[in-house]
Amino acid sequence: MIGGFLGLLLMGHAYMIVLVFMCQTLVYREVTALFSLKRKPKDEEEARGKDPWSKTLNWYFFAVVNYFLYGESIIYYFKHVVFSDAQLTMFATNHRFISFSLYILGFVGFVMSLKRGYLKQQFGLFCWVHMTLLLIVVSSHFIVNNILEGMIWFFVPASLVICNDVFAYIWGVTVGRTPLIKLSPKKTVEGFIGAFFSTVVFGILWGTYFMQFDYMICPVRDLGASAFDGVVTCTPNPAFVWRDWTIPAPLNVFFSTLIGRSITTISYAPYQYHLLFLSCFASLVAPFGGFFASGFKRAFDIKDFGHSIPGHGGMTDRMDCQFLMGVFTYVYYSSLIREHHVTVGSILQMVVSGLTVQEQLELMADLKRYLEGQGIAVRL
Repeated sequence: MIGGFLGLLLMGHAYMIVLVFMCQTLVYREVTALFSLKRKPKDEEEARGKDPWSKTLNWYFFAVVNYFLYGESIIYYFKHVVFSDAQLTMFATNHRFISFSLYILGFVGFVMSLKRGYLKQQFGLFCWVHMTLLLIVVSSHFIVNNILEGMIWFFVPASLVICNDVFAYIWGVTVGRTPLIKLSPKKTVEGFIGAFFSTVVFGILWGTYFMQFDYMICPVRDLGASAFDGVVTCTPNPAFVWRDWTIPAPLNVFFSTLIGRSITTISYAPYQYHLLFLSCFASLVAPFGGFFASGFKRAFDIKDFGHSIPGHGGMTDRMDCQFLMGVFTYVYYSSLIREHHVTVGSILQMVVSGLTVQEQLELMADLKRYLEGQGIAVRL
């Protein structure tokens, strides 16, 4: 599993997006199947009365929500491609209306499928599907956005969750004595605390190593690029740029005496501070996604969500913490780290969607005149 994951990571962003989509599909199937776990019908009449639209509506809403979310990502991250093609521009300008129309079609289909005597069950299914779409599909959308912002924003946070899970087990087995939470009797306070410190150390070292590769830190521009091409380059986000911290005089003397040589500065990257916060979240908050899933399983009296992964239960059992971590990473990155620059894609979007054809021609003429004034030959 680890080898396959790393192979897809090196093959490119498109493969990782497909992997996330496959995982969310399996998780969605496992969770929505829980609502179908009913007692056997008491008689043949009840069996015939089972809602025939249930699975169809489940997957219809799943497809519509994915169409909307993936379309939003494509339009946002590939403006320079979408708004330079007339057919894709039509898709971009009408995307939300099409998505809403598709959703309304499903809503009308649901209302038409309502049957007297089964209304409570059908409305329960409707609410269950929408809750699952919110918790799983929308969360996966943010994880995909993390991949498009730079592979490091997906790979390192996912690694932190796995690391925390492993160290929680190791510390729990070796020194664990005090139960942590009733929903997961095997979890211990000692394992929780030990995993916290281990994950913080691991996270800073692990992230610092991967931040030196352009393939990991560059936002995607070409979905066909891979780690083997060696052509992925970009101006790094300031968070990845090394800086020097001048040590105050008293500490300077102390460190110089301790090390045995003069030391006046310490090199650091702001990303290392961000790794500290990501590691803390992966250790202190993300595990509650697993506790939430444990409560879910207890509510339905099941051991595992499914058997998608032999020996590991269902995909939901492996992804419960990852969804929470992925959403936090996206919110943290977009709020505190992402740079907002004017790009060719954003200008092209404004021109295509905000100017008439005549105004676009005037803009081209003015831009041509400006460039020629700078001594640049322009052929239109």
